[in-house]
Amino acid sequence: MRIFGIDPGSTRTGYGCVETDGTRHRLVTCGALTPPTGSTFPERLHVIHDGLSRLLRDAAPACVVVENLFYARNVRSALQLGHARGVALLAAQQVGVPVVEYTPAEIKLAVVGYGRADKVQMQQMVKLLLGLTEVPTPHDAADALAAALCHVHSGTSALEARATRARPKHLRNWRDYKPAATARRQAP
Repeated sequence: MRIFGIDPGSTRTGYGCVETDGTRHRLVTCGALTPPTGSTFPERLHVIHDGLSRLLRDAAPACVVVENLFYARNVRSALQLGHARGVALLAAQQVGVPVVEYTPAEIKLAVVGYGRADKVQMQQMVKLLLGLTEVPTPHDAADALAAALCHVHSGTSALEARATRARPKHLRNWRDYKPAATARRQAP
């Protein structure tokens, strides 16, 4: 299964595609779309849209994961980031790929195990999870790969359905779990 992650930004949008079988993950592609210096805001959005559309067609992922905006100190920056996110969502929709969104804290928690992890920790963990020799650069690409890996680890994908089928039927729910000691006490 291929999962394509996007870390939207108006000056640089990170992307990364991961292929996984549920236990092993492999890097397909990663990088960043950087519009030319001095281009207008609409031109930057156009570059991001065209680049993502091409990359999504080439990668043919099962789903797209986009980092969701949850907080911004500067209203203008938040609005520009919202436009870049909209362009990313539009590109995925036009290619016909389902979209999933996670906040930065959810991504950090799923990948590093700590919701306030810094950029270096994220890059190192992505490197380890994908078995890379070097950390992915720029950090926007590492963030996009982390978003894709978050979806793999979150259990919201088809991978969870496969894992659930592999478990014995009586162990699919915590409410159904009864340790041996409790089972003996309940028996007459």
